Amino acid sequence: MTIIHKEIAAPVALKTFRAPAGTGFSQPSTFTLVRAESPALCVMTDLKQVSAATIGPQATLAQANQTMISRGVRLLLVVNHDDEVLGLITARDTQGEKPIQLIQERGGKHSDLLVADVMCPRDSIDLIDAADVLRATVGDVVNTLKTLHRQHALVGERDAITGQVRIRGIFSATQIGRQLGAAIQTFEVGTTFTEIEGFLARDNT
Repeated sequence: MTIIHKEIAAPVALKTFRAPAGTGFSQPSTFTLVRAESPALCVMTDLKQVSAATIGPQATLAQANQTMISRGVRLLLVVNHDDEVLGLITARDTQGEKPIQLIQERGGKHSDLLVADVMCPRDSIDLIDAADVLRATVGDVVNTLKTLHRQHALVGERDAITGQVRIRGIFSATQIGRQLGAAIQTFEVGTTFTEIEGFLARDNT
């Protein structure tokens, strides 16, 4: 039996060049411009590529807000110590009317409120099947969000072997608007979709 020894090239020094005036730097971006007929995957935050932003149910609303700011998101998955999803909380939940209503009902201060007090519980979360997302368009996602009257929608994927459902992705109306070219900075769902639909209509003219 003949053994063939493959020669391994010796390491070489790579060529360099001097940084010219005006040199900038790259920044991470998951945003690409889209149209209504673009694949839905173009606007989905894939949790196999981007780590999920999470928080525990006993964290304060101030901690939730700080986590959103540091991660650059408006939605956090609420999880237990085993990373099981207990619910979700959005910037609208922490900064909108819900905390004010709870304070009026219970008394106390805003700083007393916990994530568990205002989060959307797991059994109230609507999931879009990951298989359907593969065949969907951006327009389909926008229509789904509008039908649900929400600024976020989660994508669920069932493990073929264990049968366990996992959150695979997140759709955000704000991100979709940004990828359409609209700067959307409102919690008001109606206003958000009015702006998005305006950009979708412009694309189709």
